[in-house]
Amino acid sequence: MEKGTVCVTGGTGFLASWTIKRLLEEGYSVNTTIRSNSDSRKDVSYLTNLPGAFERLKIFEADLSKPRTFDAPIKGCIGVFHVAHPIDFEGKEPEEWQTEKAVKGSLGILQACVNSTTVKKVVYTSSASTVVLNGKEHTEILDEESCSDVDFIRANYKDFGASYFVSKTLTEKATLEFGENNGLDVVTVIPTYIHGPFVGTHCPGSVRVSLAMIFGDTTKYEMIMKTDFVHVDDVARAHIHLLEHPYAKGRYICSRIRCTITELHRLLSSRYPEYKMPNVESLKDVEKMKFPEVSSRKLLSTGFQFNYGIEEMFDDAVNCCKRNNIL
Repeated sequence: MEKGTVCVTGGTGFLASWTIKRLLEEGYSVNTTIRSNSDSRKDVSYLTNLPGAFERLKIFEADLSKPRTFDAPIKGCIGVFHVAHPIDFEGKEPEEWQTEKAVKGSLGILQACVNSTTVKKVVYTSSASTVVLNGKEHTEILDEESCSDVDFIRANYKDFGASYFVSKTLTEKATLEFGENNGLDVVTVIPTYIHGPFVGTHCPGSVRVSLAMIFGDTTKYEMIMKTDFVHVDDVARAHIHLLEHPYAKGRYICSRIRCTITELHRLLSSRYPEYKMPNVESLKDVEKMKFPEVSSRKLLSTGFQFNYGIEEMFDDAVNCCKRNNIL
């Protein structure tokens, strides 16, 4: 059944492409955006070959640095999933530039939603980095009331993703404030480490990090010392659920389960014996990147249910990598 047209920004990304897949399956027509200067525009067959795409998917070129380019894909839509965000973990671009681009782009998209007069709700994809980076102990459990502190981020993560964490934190704040000040219904989804299968042939960064022990990438071990995971399909479903929920308001953490690196080692060693795992004793000295746990209680209170556990996340990711000759 046709449910109307929605827009998904950043359509070639891991979560955005899977959300498009889900939306098409559930009867929506989808306008999505890709960057005009992106290499990914050379081949978007993994999007156009999705079931229902021929009839109900339109692809537009747009760029966060030129917010007016989002006017056309948003025109006539009933909802917008704003997933696109500049990603620069290596710090190649100044933090101020990345933040300005992200904030101005998001506010321009929100203004296009207001101008359209048809958009009923915007669902913005945030990040757990907007909740946990504030000096709280890694043994604590945080909810949507917790906000990351940009000064703390700058002081402690300047060599690892500080510009991304700051820009994400400030963009979410600006997005929610714009909605409140302009009478636009805006909710934000705050996922933790997104894991599972992917559309296309490129292995997403979060999947590659999650599979670091299988890939043998010791440089990534510190990033999975104590990690909250969620399946990509659950995150996509949460976005759609909140778009459709009439009383959804504010921020929603979306996280399924927490694992330590020792627990992951035990799981992966028993589940995938064909891959040589590191000696678990060698992991005891890895102490960095332990963040507080987060709670999805607010999301669950809306009637949402997670469909996937940690085993399904890794099985789906490993099988997808095998199909694409990545493993």
